[in-house]
Amino acid sequence: MTYSLKVADMPANERPRERLIAYGSRNLATAELIAILLGTGQGPGKLSAVGLGQYILQELGKCQRDPLSTLRNISVAELIHIPGVGTAKATAILAAIELGKRVFQSRPPESTIIDDPAVAAAALSHDLMWQIQEHFAVLLLDVKHRLLGTRIITIGTATETLAHPRDIFREVLKQGATRLIVAHNHPSGNTEPSPEDINLTRQLLAGAQFLGIPILDHLILGNGDFLSLRQTTTLWNDCPQGD
Repeated sequence: MTYSLKVADMPANERPRERLIAYGSRNLATAELIAILLGTGQGPGKLSAVGLGQYILQELGKCQRDPLSTLRNISVAELIHIPGVGTAKATAILAAIELGKRVFQSRPPESTIIDDPAVAAAALSHDLMWQIQEHFAVLLLDVKHRLLGTRIITIGTATETLAHPRDIFREVLKQGATRLIVAHNHPSGNTEPSPEDINLTRQLLAGAQFLGIPILDHLILGNGDFLSLRQTTTLWNDCPQGD
């Protein structure tokens, strides 16, 4: 079957742009979002723009179970190997991906009050969110929970990172912070804490209690999401921090 190659030739209620205006971008399928960038289709069987978007995702899925993970770090050279994707379409896709990353990773300015895990995650996303290795970082705060800065403490492998409490607290004391949030990423995208994450958090909370420098949270970031250990465990009940 041959489909119309142009989005403009599709019925109005099926056009991705019109659907985005009517229902919002969150309600569009990934293939529809890609179709808006492509503008026209083609590829095997002369696909429509949406069909080509679906085909691109299918091809990317051959490399990795989640095609968006592949798309996140893909190059122009890799994209143009997909039938139907030329330089213009490839650069449009990459520009959109980069813009999305920059918007998502924009940091709150220093002196911002960090009063919510989502604000803390936004401050750390540039350094942690989509790294292919585990990074361990600290968010440095003053007594009023105002942001002083962020620091990467260690960088590990694709599956683990090593962060010793002494290295973490040394950096906190060096920077003159009086409160902190610790965080690390899971390159797999799964934000569930491992037993090692729980054990390290327990050690850090004990050390923070001894030093009188409260740890407000431990965040795990990955694949555009985050998890707060303070909100999802009882560790802070077992070792109060005196926030």
